[in-house]
Amino acid sequence: MRRTDPAAEHPSGGEAAEAARAVVEQLEMLWERGRDAVPTAPVSTSQLRVLYVLEQRGSLNLRELGDHLGAAPSSASRLCDRLQAIGYLDRSFSTADRREVRLCITSLGRSYLADLRAHRERALAATLGAMTPQERDALARGLTAFRRAHQAASMPSSQKGPVALRSEPDEGTGERPSGPHRGAAVRGVHEASSRTA
Repeated sequence: MRRTDPAAEHPSGGEAAEAARAVVEQLEMLWERGRDAVPTAPVSTSQLRVLYVLEQRGSLNLRELGDHLGAAPSSASRLCDRLQAIGYLDRSFSTADRREVRLCITSLGRSYLADLRAHRERALAATLGAMTPQERDALARGLTAFRRAHQAASMPSSQKGPVALRSEPDEGTGERPSGPHRGAAVRGVHEASSRTA
């Protein structure tokens, strides 16, 4: 049977994937600069994904964390060792089953993510400031749709269902000049890229 090329069947999807790939490559370079600028203990890309998952999903055991990461529990455990050593992650026994270890992000881990996002958002704001309000509006709407589709596609099958996105107000600051959907676009770029990291 002749195999078909999904991009050929859906040209617009192929073009969008190519554009997204190019943007992700640019963001990877920007993200590395932002991570180097945070004046706290650095973490690897894989460890950063652990923090994102725990922040978004709350307390998990190793099997659940591995499912979200697409990794074996033993691999997830090694990632957690380093994060626990620097105080970004906490292990505790489940109150329902003392044999089960639960993992959760600590206040220090949340503070690290907040600092990292602030550095990255300042860098993003410089680029978004060169876009027109209409372009930022289109970007914010496109990223919201991307996040929804990615969350639905990456969610474990046992948890599949309608994905509700949290509505956040636009919080402009002196460092991020105000403008239609600028705050939403900044957060959208950051959050969408964090889910594909």
